[in-house]
Amino acid sequence: MTNEERTDPCASLLLDEQLCFALYAAQRAMTAAYRPLLDELGLTYPQYLVLLVLWERGETTVKELAAALRLDYGTVSPLLKRLGSAGLVRRERAAHDERTVLVSCTGRGEELRERAARVPGALLAAAELDGSEVARLREELLGLARRAGAAAERTP
Repeated sequence: MTNEERTDPCASLLLDEQLCFALYAAQRAMTAAYRPLLDELGLTYPQYLVLLVLWERGETTVKELAAALRLDYGTVSPLLKRLGSAGLVRRERAAHDERTVLVSCTGRGEELRERAARVPGALLAAAELDGSEVARLREELLGLARRAGAAAERTP
């Protein structure tokens, strides 16, 4: 390894110097921190994300839901099936277009919203993060996601 490679983290192949690994480790730690909070609600982290979108937007199409979560249809469909089996969401074909599937919360899904409202604050307290740190991190990560997404589109 050259001196330049030792001082330039972008040229390094050391695991702990990889941005992707730092993001991966942070994501796994955050998901683990959410787990006990979501266990009380009977939800997995991906199911929680689906419900967040539905609570925010109301009835939406599967396609719009997948886009909001940045997931493909094949990933969203089993999540919706499990949430439907739990009585939290309902799926139905749109009257105007049989190809379109609409998703909405059931009454039980809406009732869960009130209990879930404490999750974000409890997580921030557990992780010892304040509002300004969260806002800064979120903006930086969303910016990184946009830039990485654009780079992925340019890559053949």
